Amino acid sequence: MSIPRTARVADDAGQAPRRGRLRGSSTYVLAGLLVLGLIFQGRLAGWIGSSPKLQTATTVFTGVFVQAVPFLVLGVLISGSIAAFVSPELLRKLLPRNSTAAIGTAGLAGIALPGCECGVVPVARRLMDQGAPGAAAFAFLLSAPAVNPVVLIATAVAFPGHPAMVAARFTGSLATAFVMGYLWARFGRPEWLTVRPRGRGHCAAGRSRWAVFAEAARHDFLQAAAFLVIGAMAAAALHVLVPPTWYRQLSGQMLISIGVLALLAVVLALCSEADAFVASSMSGLPLLPRLVFLVVGPAVDVKLFAMQAGTFGRRFALRFAPAAFVVATLCGSAAGYLFLGTR
Repeated sequence: MSIPRTARVADDAGQAPRRGRLRGSSTYVLAGLLVLGLIFQGRLAGWIGSSPKLQTATTVFTGVFVQAVPFLVLGVLISGSIAAFVSPELLRKLLPRNSTAAIGTAGLAGIALPGCECGVVPVARRLMDQGAPGAAAFAFLLSAPAVNPVVLIATAVAFPGHPAMVAARFTGSLATAFVMGYLWARFGRPEWLTVRPRGRGHCAAGRSRWAVFAEAARHDFLQAAAFLVIGAMAAAALHVLVPPTWYRQLSGQMLISIGVLALLAVVLALCSEADAFVASSMSGLPLLPRLVFLVVGPAVDVKLFAMQAGTFGRRFALRFAPAAFVVATLCGSAAGYLFLGTR
C-alpha cells in the first residue's frame, strides 16, 4: 500500500526538528564538557597529582589521544569530501559487470576512498540501492576503513621501526574484504536484506555540497572522537589496572592472546583512524595479536553491528558479523605470521 504524499510530508516535517536537535545536542555536550574542564582544571590537576596511578593513566590517555587526533581530523575531512563531492553513481559506473572482478575493484577502491567504518556503512547501502552487486558493496564496506592511506600512515606512526606492521595490516584487511565479498556472492541471500525504496539522492534536496561536507565532517568527527576517548581511556586502564605479569603470561600463549585481542577489538569499537595508537600502547604483547586487533576492529565491532542491523537488517547482521569476525581473525593471523612471524 502506498503512503499518501501528505502523510510523508507530515512525517518528514515531524522528524526534521528531532534530527536537528540531535545534531545540535552532541555539539553542546562537547562544548559543555570543555567548559567544565576549564573551570575545574585546578581541582582535577590536584586530584590526579595525588595518585601515581592516575598520573600514569593520564599520561597514557593524553599520549594516545594527541597522537591520534591529527589523523582523525584528516580522516573526517576526507570522508566529508567524499560524502559531498563523490557520488555513488560514479562508483557504480566504475564497477565491472563480472562479479569476481567487481569484488576486486570495490576492495581496491577502498585504498583511494578513505573513511571511517561508520561513514562507509551508508555509502555501501547507497551503492546497493543504485544497482551495485551486494558482494562488491560489502568488499568496499570492509576495505575502505582499513586499507586507506590515512589508516596506514597512522599505523606507521604508531609502530615506528616496524614497517612490516603496515604491510601486514594492509594484506590482512584487504584479504578479509575479498573473502567476505566472495562468501556473500556464493552464499548470500537477498531476503536477508531489508528492502527500501531506490533512488535516494546523493545530496539532500536544497542543500549545497559545502553544507553536506560540513555536516558529514562534523558528524564523523564527533562520533569518532567519542570512540577515540573511550579507546584512550581503555588503553590507560589497561596500563594501570592490568598487572605486567598478566601481559607476560598472555604473551607466552599466542593463540589465547590472539583470541583475547580479537574480542577486545569487537568490544572497544575504536575508529580505524585511531586504533593503531591504542594497539601500540599494549607494548607487553607480541606484534601478531596486536595486528589481529587492528584487522578485526574495522571489520566487526559492537557499533558496526548496530549500524549494519539498522541499515541492512537484523537477519543480515546476525550472519555477516560472526562471519566477518572469523574471517578477519584468520586473515589477520595469516598476514601477521607471514610478515611478522611470531613476534
